[in-house]
Amino acid sequence: MSSTALLPWRLVLASASPRRRQLLQGLDLPLEITHVDIDETPPPGMPHEQVAEHLAHQKADAFAGGLAPDQVLVTADTTVLIEGQLLNKPEDEADARRMLGILAGRTHEVITGVCLRSVERTLCFSDVARVTFTPLTAEEIAYYVARHHPLDKAGAYGVQDWVGYVAVERIEGSFYTVMGLPMHRVYAGLKELARR
Repeated sequence: MSSTALLPWRLVLASASPRRRQLLQGLDLPLEITHVDIDETPPPGMPHEQVAEHLAHQKADAFAGGLAPDQVLVTADTTVLIEGQLLNKPEDEADARRMLGILAGRTHEVITGVCLRSVERTLCFSDVARVTFTPLTAEEIAYYVARHHPLDKAGAYGVQDWVGYVAVERIEGSFYTVMGLPMHRVYAGLKELARR
């Protein structure tokens, strides 16, 4: 059987996230990394469910480089929602402990928005997973925040970190959506773009 790539794309990931880089590398496609800076404050009044996809689209719009005909720009953003409250990246360790206290023993939604842009087309979508945490003590929360510094993560946690091992009781939806990139949707989108 041939070992040539199933898709014709070279990917350009506009993200500083090592987790997204790791996930995209798993597609066996050439990958380069770039970075875009945007204000991640959502517009006033925007429904929380739309924020992740909106920010992913903003990041795609902020990309100043050109794309070759065989390149696809990938941008993404992840948000955490619990009972109508939007938990983005924590401001500091105290804020991270506060967020984890809210999530402990409860179910929340993780929404990852993605934009895929080729020279010809742009596809944007979001995927939702529901995550249930077991209860956590204040000591466990403090240990995780001090040891793992989750300040770059929505909701102040990484599902692939220590807290994911000890606190995630159940996930309804894709594990990779929680990690920061819904890979089944990304792959389907790349196939869609390849159809022209």
